[in-house]
Amino acid sequence: MSRIALLATATVGLALLGAVPATAAQASTTDTTVTCSPFALRAGLSTKVCVEVTGDSVELYGQIALAGPPSPGYPIPVKDLTTTLTGNVVGGASLGHLVKPVRFQATTTQVRGVGGTVPCGSTVHAEFTSAEFGSPSGPVTLDVPVTC
Repeated sequence: MSRIALLATATVGLALLGAVPATAAQASTTDTTVTCSPFALRAGLSTKVCVEVTGDSVELYGQIALAGPPSPGYPIPVKDLTTTLTGNVVGGASLGHLVKPVRFQATTTQVRGVGGTVPCGSTVHAEFTSAEFGSPSGPVTLDVPVTC
């Protein structure tokens, strides 16, 4: 390889290396952070609530999963649940309230549909319940600061 070709290759390589930090810095301004509550047993299932934060935008979701592996030889559980997902800015506006029937069939299921834009520095309160008919269920809750 000639000296000119080697010098040109090295120059292009250095230019590309210089571009990487700028790209990485731009990506960090729109990162999404997901925070979830510890799971709780509700209606015999593992239930938790999560908050996704991207800048000043938040989306809440509840998640339902099996509490453990199914027992061999037993049918996979099918449960008809009523779920409720609620969110608000602590001391401020509501982010929504969603009541949704869900048929759980052993596959991890998410319930979404509550969220919005919140002021930087505020705290979001999320609450999720899942209950079978005739079995009251307490909520799982989570408070997440939105730092932007």
